[in-house]
Amino acid sequence: MLIKDIYYFVKPFIPRRLQLFLRSRIALRKRQLSTNIWPTDERTGKLPDGWLGWPEKKQFALVLTHDVETQKGQEKCHQLMKLEKDLGFRSSFNFVAEEYNVPSELRRCLVENGFEVGLHGLSHDAKLFSSKKIFQRQAAQINYYLNTWGSLGFRSPSMYHNLDWIHELKIKYDSSTFDTDPFEPQPEGVGTIFPFWVPGDPNQNGYVELPYTLPQDFTLFVLFKERNVAIWKKKLNWIAEHGGMALLITHPDYMNFEGITVCHEGFPWRYYEEFLEYIKSKYEDRYWHVLPKDMAQFWKENYMNVTSKTISSKTS
Repeated sequence: MLIKDIYYFVKPFIPRRLQLFLRSRIALRKRQLSTNIWPTDERTGKLPDGWLGWPEKKQFALVLTHDVETQKGQEKCHQLMKLEKDLGFRSSFNFVAEEYNVPSELRRCLVENGFEVGLHGLSHDAKLFSSKKIFQRQAAQINYYLNTWGSLGFRSPSMYHNLDWIHELKIKYDSSTFDTDPFEPQPEGVGTIFPFWVPGDPNQNGYVELPYTLPQDFTLFVLFKERNVAIWKKKLNWIAEHGGMALLITHPDYMNFEGITVCHEGFPWRYYEEFLEYIKSKYEDRYWHVLPKDMAQFWKENYMNVTSKTISSKTS
C-alpha cells in the first residue's frame, strides 16, 4: 500500500486539528529545503516558442479560480462572487459533484453574472487516479456532470493528475498542475508560467493545460500561518515581469467572512480583497483578465502547434 493510500485510509480517524498540525510541520520542513524553487522557480519564466504576446498588448494574464471542497465552502460562494464582482473581477468556481449539494440555482447565478462553473471531481479524495480502471469508471460520471452543468474545465482533487488519462474527459482545458509547488502530494511541477497544449493521439482530443502559478491560500494561510499577502504580491510581480499567466486558486471553505480573525483553519476574507485591490491599483490596464475557458480558447487558437507537451504524470 502506498503512503498516500495509508494516509487516506486513516485520515477519517485523525482529528482535523491534528491533521493540519502534522501537515504544517511537514510543509515547513519542505519549505526550508525548497527556497530555490518556491514560491518562484526562475526556470519557469521562459517564454513559449513563437510567443507573440497577450491580446491588447497586455503585460501579463490574470485568471482567478476557486475550488469549493465542502458544503461550508458552497454556502460562501455568493459572498465571494459579490466581493469579486464589486471590484470588477470574474472567476471560475470548481465544485465537487457528489460531496455536497450543488444547487442549479447557484450555478445559474454564477454564469448569469459572468462567472464560470467547473468540475473538481466526484469526491475530494485521492481515488480518481489510483488505477486506470477506477479512473475510467469515474471518467464516465465526470463527463456526465460536465455535460449537465455545461462545464468546459476540470481540476482534480488535491491536484493529482495524469495528463495522458485526462484525455478521456470531455473538456476544453484541465487545471490540475502548477508551475512549482513542492508541498502538493504529487509535487512535480510542469515548469512554466504559461498554458500549454496537451495533444492527443488520433483517437483522442487534445486540451489546454492551465497550471496555477500563484501559491494556494491553504498553503500560505493554513499551513504556513502567513499573516499578510506579501508572498502573493511578490510572486505576482515576478510573473508580471516575465509576461506570464498569473493563475490563482483560493477556497471559500477557508475564507472567514464573519470577521477579521484568524482561526486554525481559515483566514480573513480581507486578505483576498487586499490582493485583488493590489492587482487593480498597481497594474491598472496592464493585465488581460479572463475566465479559464476564454484563456483555453485563446491558447488553442494561437499556440496549439508551438506549445504542445506530452507529459505522463503518474500518481504512484
